[in-house]
Amino acid sequence: MEKASGPHFSGFHSPTATASSSPFSDANAPNPPFVIGVSGGTASGKTTVCDMIIQQLHDHRVVLVNQDSFYRGLTAEELKRVHEYNFDHPDAFDTEQLLDCVLMLKSGQSVQVPIYDFKHHQRSSDSFRQVNASDVIILEGILVFHDQRVRNLMNMKIFVDTDADVRLSRRIKRDTVDRGRDVSSVLEQYAKFVKPAFDDFVLPSKKYADVIIPRGGDNHVAIDLIVQHIYTKLGQHGICKIYPNANVIQSTFQIRGMHTLIRDQEISKHDFVFYSDRLIRLVVEHGLGHLPFIEKQVITPTGSIYTGVDFCKKLCGVSIVRSGESMENALRACCKGIKIGKILIHRDGDDGKQLIYEKLPKDISERHVLLLDPVLATGNSANHAIELLIQKGVPESHIIFLNLVSAPEGIHCVCKRFPSLKIVTSEIDIALNGEFRVVPGMGEFGDRYFGTDD
Repeated sequence: MEKASGPHFSGFHSPTATASSSPFSDANAPNPPFVIGVSGGTASGKTTVCDMIIQQLHDHRVVLVNQDSFYRGLTAEELKRVHEYNFDHPDAFDTEQLLDCVLMLKSGQSVQVPIYDFKHHQRSSDSFRQVNASDVIILEGILVFHDQRVRNLMNMKIFVDTDADVRLSRRIKRDTVDRGRDVSSVLEQYAKFVKPAFDDFVLPSKKYADVIIPRGGDNHVAIDLIVQHIYTKLGQHGICKIYPNANVIQSTFQIRGMHTLIRDQEISKHDFVFYSDRLIRLVVEHGLGHLPFIEKQVITPTGSIYTGVDFCKKLCGVSIVRSGESMENALRACCKGIKIGKILIHRDGDDGKQLIYEKLPKDISERHVLLLDPVLATGNSANHAIELLIQKGVPESHIIFLNLVSAPEGIHCVCKRFPSLKIVTSEIDIALNGEFRVVPGMGEFGDRYFGTDD
């Protein structure tokens, strides 16, 4: 068995038994895989296009499923007359098995993809390629658009359009070098089967494509646009589609790795603080990007004019004591001399409505406020803090709430009540459990950060 495919890390979570039933289960459910079909004539550059898409989608799990893997093994009689066998006809493929494979991957299951030997025209009987469920499934082959059932599984259909002479020269090189054939047999097969099949089956399927890429892998502009579209589809958590004022920073291996560390109950306090601080800094930087700015021109040391932007000057931070205080250093590191206020709210159960203490800048009504709390759970304490800021004269649209982890229930509670406020978080977890804790969560963040846990 070959090594499992799909080394890219996923940002999606699997439900756990501890999570309580959430009214946002549909919005919070893992997004189904994004299925891309890539078709085109033989040697048109389909694989190159697929490789470029995979490379650019580096922070998502991506698997490539080749239609060629699903060639039917030839019978003894067919092998005797192999030069008369049409490998470019739809009947040469086991489409039913291909359908089953894609359906299983879309449902989150792993599959065993056959390995086809092009020299002996048989499938391997004792080995296969295991492909795991992934964020993105790329289905590549000359006839992947031919069967409507296969087309219906695709979220995006790409046709790679390359000049026929270029395709023929590539086919000759590939079949002689990789598949052990001689030039004359390749040309004979091309004239007898490949070109007629292209005209009869492949070219007519071009009309089903959502995107046509001329010049294949050389068309970097088209591939960049495709990747950006895929990112848009993958990057939105379900609840962010409901509340556009909820923002999740773009996940990367670094971010996922740091989340893995700080969520581990065995991590040392020193490492927990170190990696939490790194994540907090990223969230703060992202939150600052939502502040208003004005255009500004400066003269560079070369005497040239550089047109840039000038930061918002009137801002302050407000931490919800005590966990929010863990975010203050990152804010001070990003904003020189920034004023920071504090709000202490006693949380008994999940109501979070008893104000104990507040100390805020006197001119806070004139400032944009970065509200700090690393975990957004029920949202009740956050709502109380936001209400206080509004009572002090801060416009709702001037408040940006920064946290590391959010529960869908908390986002709903805050965003529904304050639609002009922005939330910036690094991950949205599954739900709250029966004890109103975020799961999988990080435990009591303040205790772990300040070293007061058991």
